[in-house]
Amino acid sequence: MRGWWQQFLALLDRRWFLWVLFAINFLGSIYGFYWYKNQLSVTDPELIIFVPDSPTASAFFTLLLLLYLFSRRSPLLEAFASITLFKYGIWAVVMIIWGALLDPGPFLDVLAWEHWMLIFSHLGMAAQAVLYSPFYTYQNREILIVAAWTLLNDVLDYGLDIHPWLAPTLEPYDHIVGIFTLILSFTTIMLFAILAMRKTSKRKWAYSLLFEAGK
Repeated sequence: MRGWWQQFLALLDRRWFLWVLFAINFLGSIYGFYWYKNQLSVTDPELIIFVPDSPTASAFFTLLLLLYLFSRRSPLLEAFASITLFKYGIWAVVMIIWGALLDPGPFLDVLAWEHWMLIFSHLGMAAQAVLYSPFYTYQNREILIVAAWTLLNDVLDYGLDIHPWLAPTLEPYDHIVGIFTLILSFTTIMLFAILAMRKTSKRKWAYSLLFEAGK
């Protein structure tokens, strides 16, 4: 089992594998923005940037994969993509299952094929963020910037009620959802701060910075 796992981890840095993930995340991001179309149509223009959480996270991770394919890196993009990808991946799965559990109908009957598709795709988002953590080169400054953005997003989501639309069974508990989301944000930020401290030779220090002078 250990040998199989090591072989899988070795794939993460292969160009063909990066291209496959790039295509999957690119298409998933497009679908995600489409999925938000109804909510975006009734959101004030100045707040739209805070609404499509999951597709924004996957779009930035898609850009990160593209940078790696061209031997470039951006610590801020790494931090933003990984933290938000993990957070909203876990958040979506919890919301879907939580909403189904509150429904009076049988759990498996409540969950349609689309729910299962969303569960597995969002679990994949969270898994990607962690699996690629040995490559990241972000440090405390980038973590603080992303933490500020993430927490601001939470405050606006639940302070202005622009959070992703919840299942009808969850709507009465949106204040509890807000508390859970804040806890998840802090937990995710701490997790990726810890992951950044791990010593590994896989980090992309040799890659040129995206905005490096003279490049």
